[in-house]
Amino acid sequence: MAQEKQIVQVPDYLSVRELAELIDANPIEVMKRLIANGIMASINQQVDYETAAIVIEEMGFEAQSASAIAAKAEKEKRAESSQTWRQMYRAEDQTKLERRAPIVTILGHVDHGKTTLLDAIRKAHVAEGEAGGITQHIGAYRAIHNGRQITFLDTPGHEAFTAMRARGAQGADIAILVVAADDGVMKTTREALMHAQAANVPIIVAITKTDKRNANIDAVKQELADVGLTPDDWDGDTIVVPVSAVQGAGIEDLLEAILLVADEQEIVANPNAEAQGVVIESEVDRSRGVMATLLVLNGTLKVGDTVIAGTAHGRLKAMFDEKGKPVKEAGPSTPVSVLGLNDLPQAGETFQTAINDKEARLVADERKQAADALRQAGGRRALTLEDIFSQFNANETKELNLILKVDVNGSLQPIVDTLNEISEKNREGIGVRILAADVGNITESDVMLASAAKAIVIGFNVEADNAARRSAEAQGVDIRLYQVIYKLFEEIELALQGMLEPVYADKVIGVAEVRQVFRISKVGTIAGCMIKEGEARRNAKARVKRAGEIISEKNSVSSLKRLQEDVREVRSGFECGIGLSEFEDFETGDLIEFYITERVS
Repeated sequence: MAQEKQIVQVPDYLSVRELAELIDANPIEVMKRLIANGIMASINQQVDYETAAIVIEEMGFEAQSASAIAAKAEKEKRAESSQTWRQMYRAEDQTKLERRAPIVTILGHVDHGKTTLLDAIRKAHVAEGEAGGITQHIGAYRAIHNGRQITFLDTPGHEAFTAMRARGAQGADIAILVVAADDGVMKTTREALMHAQAANVPIIVAITKTDKRNANIDAVKQELADVGLTPDDWDGDTIVVPVSAVQGAGIEDLLEAILLVADEQEIVANPNAEAQGVVIESEVDRSRGVMATLLVLNGTLKVGDTVIAGTAHGRLKAMFDEKGKPVKEAGPSTPVSVLGLNDLPQAGETFQTAINDKEARLVADERKQAADALRQAGGRRALTLEDIFSQFNANETKELNLILKVDVNGSLQPIVDTLNEISEKNREGIGVRILAADVGNITESDVMLASAAKAIVIGFNVEADNAARRSAEAQGVDIRLYQVIYKLFEEIELALQGMLEPVYADKVIGVAEVRQVFRISKVGTIAGCMIKEGEARRNAKARVKRAGEIISEKNSVSSLKRLQEDVREVRSGFECGIGLSEFEDFETGDLIEFYITERVS
């Protein structure tokens, strides 16, 4: 029986002396081996990993790249922290975990055949042994290949995939990136790739439309290699499968590739735990009421269970599979349409079971109150560079995730290289991870990716379009725009070192015009006003303007009344009475500006 070789972890570069010490060998012997391989090296000369590996193998050891091992460990760590199902089973008894079916999503350009590919798989492989097609669309379905189940999310597109991640859920274990053989890698393809990479899911490439006359598979493979997806038959690590959905060619190979990649992953669950998972979609059925599609990720969901999904809750009265057939229970990786929730849950919300209706109602009410409070506060506050350092100090993060958009290709690589250098210098602190780097203005897709990955969007000589700005405000994403390149690098470097000071500015939220002045004993002077713009708020600061000049500022609002009632705010077009602290010298025609101080990017 052959003796197993001892594994040696080798850095990217090391001296001949360090190489000898690593394998406990004589430096002279190591130098002889190097000479035999045509390399003349002194005892203090540096050699690279590939050269060191040759000597190590010849001397009876097995070499492994230390940086590759570290990168793999970091990737697994990221996957564990970002993938919903990994978070769910982390607290489970490891002895009770069993392998479950992989869940697959399909991403890619809008016209490259994602839906056609799903249809081809569905027709050939759904529920083997059952006649007929799908009778009920529930947003996900199961296919059988070689006796093993694969669950497909029937909502193609990186927008839906990232929207789920932005709400804290990630149902997919594997992403299939679809690229048309007659079209190649498009801008949307690169976007989809960035979203899949940010989610830390393994990627399989399906080259579709191979039946077309102008199909050029080799050209597509070259384009894939150019974006970092080197095909396995080109000595890369990305499985690339040519398929034709119309002819049915390559479908079997694609399903085989999915199972092969799944076997390399630790895709597990505890079927005996309390059910948890993600909402795929929901709708109101005219005859049945609220119907929601749930994808079980851990545990087993049963009819009669009480479920909380976001702010929706209820006891499950019935469950149906993708063929509309009633089922009593659903285990891990199983999609079911359920009846019994009191409201429509949002796609991407996670769900879990509760002990009883009372507990479910309490949790749902708490979430509603929190959502209402957030809405009244103007939405989610943006995660800023300063927040990243605070999270680092609290051991909540080790990385600054960035989405980078620049004006021209010539600027892209130098900026990426410099940011990576800044990250390398900051070895003891936070590292920079560039999730996406591309040319063009900042779009809503960039903002959704940043929201899902808790990233900052950096723009150099570009603008953010209106949709992106609205989405950033709603999602709480910090967009930083720069015209001077050294300012960009300086702010990132200061942020990594925790030295970036927040900038604050006053923002006018409303203007009131004084129409009449009332002097009330024991109360003071009250200005009868009409709100001309925005709104007056009780908790805002105020300044008084007369003939265009400020005559008093930094006054707090001591009284805000409408129709003799104390109120917190009065909106544009309404009359009210306003009293200010430390100012009573109102005159008709004065303007009162209400402002708040907020942090700005």
